[in-house]
Amino acid sequence: MQIASASMTAVGAAVSSLRSGAMRSPRLPILEPLETDQLSAAGPWTAERLREVLRTQLQGERVVVVSNREPIIHEWAGENVVVRHPASGLVTALEPVMRACSGVWVAHGSGSADRASSDRHGRVTISSGESPYLLRRVWLTEEEEQGYYYGFSNEALWPLCHQAHAHPIFRRSDWLQYQKINQRFADAVIAEVDCDDPIVLVQDYHFALVPKMLRRRLPRATILTFWHIPWPNAERFSICPYQAALLDGLLGSSLVAFQTPQHCHNFLDCIDRNIETVVERQELAVVHQGQRTLVRAYPISIEWPSLWAAAVPPAEVCRKAVRERFSLPPQTRLVVSVDRLDYTKGLDERMLTIERTLERGAAGGPIAFVQVGAPSRTRIARYREFGDRIRAQVDRLNARFARDGYQPVTLIDRHCEPPEVFELYRAADVCYVSSLHDGMNLVAKEFVAARDDESGVLLLSRFTGASRELREALVVNPYDIEGVADALIAALGMPLVEQRERMRAMRLLLADRNVYRWAGRMLVDATRLRRRERFLGRFAPRRRGKFQPVHR
Repeated sequence: MQIASASMTAVGAAVSSLRSGAMRSPRLPILEPLETDQLSAAGPWTAERLREVLRTQLQGERVVVVSNREPIIHEWAGENVVVRHPASGLVTALEPVMRACSGVWVAHGSGSADRASSDRHGRVTISSGESPYLLRRVWLTEEEEQGYYYGFSNEALWPLCHQAHAHPIFRRSDWLQYQKINQRFADAVIAEVDCDDPIVLVQDYHFALVPKMLRRRLPRATILTFWHIPWPNAERFSICPYQAALLDGLLGSSLVAFQTPQHCHNFLDCIDRNIETVVERQELAVVHQGQRTLVRAYPISIEWPSLWAAAVPPAEVCRKAVRERFSLPPQTRLVVSVDRLDYTKGLDERMLTIERTLERGAAGGPIAFVQVGAPSRTRIARYREFGDRIRAQVDRLNARFARDGYQPVTLIDRHCEPPEVFELYRAADVCYVSSLHDGMNLVAKEFVAARDDESGVLLLSRFTGASRELREALVVNPYDIEGVADALIAALGMPLVEQRERMRAMRLLLADRNVYRWAGRMLVDATRLRRRERFLGRFAPRRRGKFQPVHR
């Protein structure tokens, strides 16, 4: 496709800037995990290699994961129970790890049929054809969920950590529920461990207090906390009235991990300003109340090869099916975005970019935009209003640009299962990720994993963690509406040979830096931490069979 001549100069400048790296964010020094040379020399990470690491390094013991989101949700559909896979980057990353290594996943049971599908302790075995693992569900009342999840987690911590111009709301009642539910999840973890020095992976901002709660009951435990979303700078974090308690809770961890080095530095700055500790900048560690906590960056990733991508037809079949479904002419150029309906994802800016692109046009046929926007946190007024605003924007654009049955923008504002999403990835000419601030954003990596035909272009916000790794994407500033429109038109006109060069390079990177590598490096580092502590004489030799859980 040739780009319209009226915008040739601007597009040429945009492509030149993109190729030279001018739109890319600067790199900070990488904070390497403990294990580097040994792991790299051992070859690529796979599910089998992760299982072998667990067998040799951890003697095959179970790993316990705790997260708010569960890997599968059981829902009533009339008198039948259906299984739904939540729209969650965390689940995308962790579920293949649990399939590989088994263990226990402790999570909130949120589905309408979850109780009916679990035993009296909230347990259900997840069989996946690999290593089955145990899902332990924790139940919450509507009042508890409102305060802990919708209130403190998502009206306070979520906007606090994201630079997306939303005001955090701190309510004392929400904080009390957050404390209460963190203790409930800590108790559930303790009930599931089978020794007094387990390895526990605590996931995300819902459970900042859990590490310290576990440390009090399990002083010998190796606790790895992964914070999936960004960590704010010290000045922004200081507006939180509970900052000291949150930091103290996280310092119960053996290791606190983030997506990027910048988030690690922000965390250390917050510790330095708010807690009486020894911050070892050179070692990237904090000593607090006799506990040494390491701080590291482990960029999260996805399964490789992708189970869902393998289940979807080839790209040509997907292109034909999607264009028929949306009544698009065969020559239509398709741009796809996949998000939750969340104000941090840049959907307002994306709609303006779509409008500007449609105004300018591009030679070679019409352009269609398909936005998957799964409803999210609809109990919160800010999210309901945001969803209504995006729907109104879509209606406005279609009213302005629709011609002879051609509708340029389609919003799929419902939950989509992975096969439907991956079909869209394979059908797309361009995938646009416009997050205003994101810890990683696994949609970008999923799109690359889906493109085994090595075609398609990834248009990626510079404010995602993924932009630090996927350097062959067209990295843009989503606030620059005209600049992104330049880049989008350039992407739609990119020669196939260049598409393949870029996509091949990104796929090679993801094959190496997959989710098994992410989990394996953390777990190997956990075993090294355990050995180091024993060597220093802080812990007595491990004794199995002595620890008694709270209840079974």
